[in-house]
Amino acid sequence: MVPIRNISAPEEKSRICDAILRALPSWFGIESSIVGYVDEVRSMPFFAAYDGEAPVGFAALKGHNPITSEICVMGVLREYHRQGIGRRLIEACEELCRERKTEFLTVKTLAEAHESKSYAKTRLFYMSMGFKPLEVFPLLWDESNPCLFMVKVLDR
Repeated sequence: MVPIRNISAPEEKSRICDAILRALPSWFGIESSIVGYVDEVRSMPFFAAYDGEAPVGFAALKGHNPITSEICVMGVLREYHRQGIGRRLIEACEELCRERKTEFLTVKTLAEAHESKSYAKTRLFYMSMGFKPLEVFPLLWDESNPCLFMVKVLDR
């Protein structure tokens, strides 16, 4: 089983984020977004999945207020998909949220209006994890990338 580690070193968070996002061009193909995430994760709670000493996936958690946190960015290398790694990363985020008495966990992803097989799988994954689609923001990112806002109510 691939272990999940809580990463605290800002440089390591950035390095893992950069390597994995660049290996997933079907999901993360906008350079400015990658650079923004790589910088942003430095100050966030960050979980990484490892195969031996190699990171193969990660999730970064952003707190918005005392009751709401967001999975700000997440990625699992394609060859590790469908092995439960994404599920375990989300579960690590949920566990931290529960410790902090967070009630809602949110995520933003590409809306269905933009046809993408990769993001269709992403939306199905989040729904399988209990996230519900709340609203589409057609211009949050830009016209060609409509944002689907999803939420999960965390049990206590």
